[in-house]
Amino acid sequence: MTDLSRYHQSLGATLAEDGIPLHYGDSSLKSEYNSALNGSVLLDRSHEGRILLTDDNRFELINRMSTNSMIDMQLHEGRPTIFTTPTARILYRVIAVNRPEGLLILTEPGQGEAITSFLNRNIFYGDKVKVLNIQAQTQHFAIHGITANTIMSELQTDLSDLPPRYSTEISIADATFTIVRRKSIIGSHWAIICQQKDAVTLHKHLLKIGEKHGLNPAGSLIYNTLRIRGSRPAGRELSQDYIPLEVGLWDEVSFSKGCYTGQEIIARMESRERLAKTIVKLDLSSFINAPATIYDKDTPVGTLTSSVQSPEGEYFAMAIIKTQASKAGTALTIGEDKIPATVIEYVGQQPSFISE
Repeated sequence: MTDLSRYHQSLGATLAEDGIPLHYGDSSLKSEYNSALNGSVLLDRSHEGRILLTDDNRFELINRMSTNSMIDMQLHEGRPTIFTTPTARILYRVIAVNRPEGLLILTEPGQGEAITSFLNRNIFYGDKVKVLNIQAQTQHFAIHGITANTIMSELQTDLSDLPPRYSTEISIADATFTIVRRKSIIGSHWAIICQQKDAVTLHKHLLKIGEKHGLNPAGSLIYNTLRIRGSRPAGRELSQDYIPLEVGLWDEVSFSKGCYTGQEIIARMESRERLAKTIVKLDLSSFINAPATIYDKDTPVGTLTSSVQSPEGEYFAMAIIKTQASKAGTALTIGEDKIPATVIEYVGQQPSFISE
């Protein structure tokens, strides 16, 4: 057990097998959720992979392998991109950040080793690229909430001016931290990456300066609630069952760059303005676990991919369904018990020919 794990336990945390806090006490979920809605929460997201690409061809490697344009990034800029199969199915979604020390790749939870191997397998003879998995040497904290910008300004006065998906670094005492402003699921979202040896000290410091702004520690159960509430695709949505355009990631695909794996199919969908299914937010009449089949009358039209009941008893859900059933207000049913549900709205960035 690491010093950070023991520290989390000293705060009352129950840890998952990967050492990430699930919650900070059996009765804490309501308070964690309320902190997220009315202040901010501090989460340990160290199970999200951290990989550093260095040397001359680091941009070319990821550019030829993934959906977004990655060769004209400004220093400190971050861009999301997606690795797909030859049939354009989602393999991995990452955020790539152009740091002075190299191209920092932030992955979905539990994918650091797999993506490190995947990148190494795609380095060609003559490529000048080094791939370093830095997950074991670093920790990753995240602050989410409506007071997150104010808390970050307590760390350094100009941090709240950092544009979304850009990075910087700050020093406190003799420690240096990488800061990345990321896409929000509630309020603002900040990632703070530190060396493992500095993790406990940093976590304590963040809680101290954030106390007057309603910052409290929270676990992955609340993160999952916030993720689904904020309609962020993950897990089943980011799998080989789907193509990026079907899960609202239209803005993470470049239609003007050169070839990449899966490009032909994605380009054909865009040029022909044909999208068979898409992702939506649902209003559930009662809770049902995902995955479950969704019906329009008696006809299957899609899958409930994420669902959660919040500590306040609210239901949040996302589904990927056929486009003909995706308009707001469409009445559907879910599962064998035909639980009534209604489409609320599209999720993410949708093409104009479907969202108009």
